[in-house]
Amino acid sequence: MTPADAMHAAPVADMSLFGLFWQAHFVVKIVMVGLLGASIWCWSIIVDKSLLFRRVEAEMDAFEEAFWSGRSLEELYRSFNDRQPTGLGALFVAAMREWKRSFEGSGRQIHSLSQRIDKVLDVTIQREVERLDSRLLFLASIGSAGPYIGLFGTVWGIMTAFTSIAASKNTSLAVVAPGIAEALFATAIGLFAAIPAVLAYNKLQATVAKSQSRLEGFADEFSAILSRQIDERLSVAA
Repeated sequence: MTPADAMHAAPVADMSLFGLFWQAHFVVKIVMVGLLGASIWCWSIIVDKSLLFRRVEAEMDAFEEAFWSGRSLEELYRSFNDRQPTGLGALFVAAMREWKRSFEGSGRQIHSLSQRIDKVLDVTIQREVERLDSRLLFLASIGSAGPYIGLFGTVWGIMTAFTSIAASKNTSLAVVAPGIAEALFATAIGLFAAIPAVLAYNKLQATVAKSQSRLEGFADEFSAILSRQIDERLSVAA
């Protein structure tokens, strides 16, 4: 049989995406399904975090407008303490709670109040950043490991394809091409999962860093405001 006869005799393989998946080796199928699942989970994280960051930025803008509007700290504290504030509101409420606890009861613990407020603000900033940064590590993991997982499926598929070619003793393009295409499909899925994950991770991490800088800036300003009030009370008491 000539190569041309073998090409005509070989069955026509289904080269659609579903056909490439269905004809792939069992191990390659597992790799493809895992990468597709990881891609879906990545996109859910991307959408959820994008909405969260947009909401957090809007809440920060609204709080700053209320904070610098001239309202008293007590009035602002009462309005935000009834909620479960996040972002700048969480910093404000945490610092004000420590401030009010220090003046409750008969003994006033005012001498180390400034240091305690700074610690409360640092802990609250860390908690807020952890909330914003949660699940972003998964994007980084898929972005770095996705291509290699897909490459593993490709290598396995090529090994299986060449084993089948050797067993059939037929090296025509019609026989070789489907197996190679099935194997390369795994790498394509790996890149499909990794590229958006890397881009989104870099963008979201930049947003987290920007929010953290904004939180730290407000914490410094508010700590300075409370520190001046503490100095005034100490000077009056003296």
